[in-house]
Amino acid sequence: MKRERIEEIAALLDKRGKLSLEQLDDFFPEVSQMTLRRDLYQLEQAGRIIRVRGGAMSVKEVQKVSGEPYVQKTVIHPDEKMRIAQKAASLIEPNCSLFMDGGTTALSLAKELPDVCIHVFTNGLAVAIELAQKKNLNITLLGGQVMKDNLSTASPVAKSYFEETNFELAIISASAFTPEIGFSCSSMVEADLLKMARKKAKSLYMMLDSSKIGKIMPHTFARIDDIDVLITDDAFPPELKELFTQRNIVVM
Repeated sequence: MKRERIEEIAALLDKRGKLSLEQLDDFFPEVSQMTLRRDLYQLEQAGRIIRVRGGAMSVKEVQKVSGEPYVQKTVIHPDEKMRIAQKAASLIEPNCSLFMDGGTTALSLAKELPDVCIHVFTNGLAVAIELAQKKNLNITLLGGQVMKDNLSTASPVAKSYFEETNFELAIISASAFTPEIGFSCSSMVEADLLKMARKKAKSLYMMLDSSKIGKIMPHTFARIDDIDVLITDDAFPPELKELFTQRNIVVM
């Protein structure tokens, strides 16, 4: 019965694209929402759906706009990303202005952000779509070339845009980190954009799941001393935590 229900949920999501928990509740009134949440978790672990705030989306639906690479990233270490996102969301106060990148950890943060008056600047298409579901947020999407691998935008002319915008906080996720190289990503134009966001913000919070430690991407956009807060998961090595705390960086 459970397996049949899970297959029915997957088929419904493939057909509809996206469903809320309330809609699933209407389809399966004989089970609780907690059971439906567990079913969605199992489908996400199998890489068949993506959980979003209040429901789920079919992977096929996301592929229509984002392509395979981004979808694959969303199902890698989802629990770690969600815990990091919850920590980051707890630090954000109403009426603040902030910049978020377009990575999958930022997408998790978009799901966790409270629906209060916040102004968010982002270069993430999926991030902006997720945030647009909240009534009280103001969202500004940066223009530029669309990078399909991470469903975000970047442009050399972003510098002039940043000169006319103001935000207190930048919350950025990194694709790779080593103490020697710093925080890095795969695209030069994206690295340049993140550098500009880093310099514009009064404070920089870095979201980094422990699977990124020891990896190196071609373009460094920040070093240890550039950040104010490191938000990570429980598997973060103690010796690295000590390295950050010695430099008066808060590790969460």
